[in-house]
Order: sequence, then structure tokens, then C-alpha cells
Amino acid sequence: MKNNQPIKEKEFDTVKFFRAVKEKIATETKGMTFIEFKQYISNRKLKTVR
Repeated sequence: MKNNQPIKEKEFDTVKFFRAVKEKIATETKGMTFIEFKQYISNRKLKTVR
């Protein structure tokens, strides 16, 4: 039995979004030392409100 429903376009493509984020981080951190990279990551963490 075939499903003849029209294909609905995705509103948000998770894979596409995270690839873009990964590429952005890769270009921003290119050439950094490990210590610089650790600092970069700690600055990007989300802050929780208590």
C-alpha cells in the first residue's frame, strides 16, 4: 500500500543547522592552541540562572 500524501517541507532541518554551527566553530578556532580552545569553549557555554 502506497502513501500518496504530499511531502511536507521541514520548517527546521537539524542536520543542516548543526553542520553550519560545526563549520562556524571550526573556522573560528582554526590555529588555536588547546588552552585557547578551552577558553573559547568556556566563553560559549550557556549561563544558567539560579
